[in-house]
Amino acid sequence: MSIRGHGKHTASPGIFDVKFIDEVTIDVVAGDGGNGCVSFRREKFVPRGGPNGGDGGDGGSVVFVGDKNMRTLLEMKVQKSYKAERGQHGMGKNLYGKKGEERTIRLPLGTVIYNDDTGVILGDIIQHGQVLVAAKGGKGGRGNAHFATATHQAPREFEHGGKGDKRRLRLELKLMADVGLVGLPNAGKSTLLRKISRARPKVAAYPFTTLVPNLGVVAYGDYESFVMADLPGLIEGASQGAGLGHQFLRHIERTRVLLFLLDASGTSWPDAYSAYQILRTEIEKHNPELLEREAIVALNKTDMIQDKQAGETQRARFEREGVSVMFISALKGQGLKELIYNLGHKIDRVRQDQDPASAENIQ
Repeated sequence: MSIRGHGKHTASPGIFDVKFIDEVTIDVVAGDGGNGCVSFRREKFVPRGGPNGGDGGDGGSVVFVGDKNMRTLLEMKVQKSYKAERGQHGMGKNLYGKKGEERTIRLPLGTVIYNDDTGVILGDIIQHGQVLVAAKGGKGGRGNAHFATATHQAPREFEHGGKGDKRRLRLELKLMADVGLVGLPNAGKSTLLRKISRARPKVAAYPFTTLVPNLGVVAYGDYESFVMADLPGLIEGASQGAGLGHQFLRHIERTRVLLFLLDASGTSWPDAYSAYQILRTEIEKHNPELLEREAIVALNKTDMIQDKQAGETQRARFEREGVSVMFISALKGQGLKELIYNLGHKIDRVRQDQDPASAENIQ
């Protein structure tokens, strides 16, 4: 089994995390069906007993089940293959073989299943309790009782059990969140998530503090909430492999709304608008359709802007390009209520427009 995790990229000496695994390759083997039986009745006072060979049991299948409590593919880190039980052979006296037990593999929501040999998508786990058949068990063979006719009363024919499917599968996790929080390193993404949710991502004054995606539940209104994903900071060239963020670009594909968080103070990047353009360029290179989604642009660290006119100059730059912006300070809590309200409003609108995704079993 090959595994790709993202915890070994060191942002600072001693800082690493090997727990987040979002891509694995595994082998799944379904159980073979049991063979049919050749048998004849042998009873006292029954001189001409007929065929009574039973059928073999069906082989067990390997199935995936969606589990909302799982967050990574870590449980499959050391598991090289998954095999279901084969069906038992048929027996005399028309006794059927026992069906092989299924092998169940629980997966986090957002996992896409690929045939690793062809690259074809076989299924997508998007709902809790959803079942996808990864490898179908072989059908049990028929016993000789099925082959008896008026002119062929003592058949010795039987069927071998069918072979179970064997597949090499690649599992790719794309986190399911309502809001994808994107920005350059040190834009304040983790600070914002800590401030508006109960998530506790690492916060520090060096690049790539966020080494793995973090999820936080944000409450708004009286009873509503949405899930926000804080992703590692993108840098120029991320879509071609630079930095850490390119490894997590796939995770914003599931989000309904994008939140571009930009440093308005100039401490981490001299110009907020150029930072915005870099983010859009890298997202477009990864998947142009993502830029068609609802988005909010927030200029953070406004508490560090000494010159108010400088802030208005930044606002004007965005508005000249037709982009509305919000000013916030994640650290001081300024503007966060309005930001949450606007995000919730956009999410509600997108939820109403989107049809529920359908899930089908792998064939």
